[in-house]
Amino acid sequence: MLLPDAARHARRLKPPPVRCVQAVLIGAGAALGLVLYLLAAQRQLLAVAVVLASLYPALTVVPGLALMRERISRRQALGLLGAGIATVLLTLG
Repeated sequence: MLLPDAARHARRLKPPPVRCVQAVLIGAGAALGLVLYLLAAQRQLLAVAVVLASLYPALTVVPGLALMRERISRRQALGLLGAGIATVLLTLG
């Protein structure tokens, strides 16, 4: 759906090669999280699957913060904090 518009604005959308590599690494981390979630759900390890699901926001946001120097809002920080607290509560039982 977006490809025709992206093709028209290709010059403006071309990031530096370093940013492309960083984006691929972040996407690979997200894909790994989804694969691990799928495997845990298939093997009926629901406790592991729930923990992975609660960490999903961190799998995409933390590398973005570290590699691409993205900034998050207070609302987003509260969401990440909530995911972290949920993970701790789930592991405590």
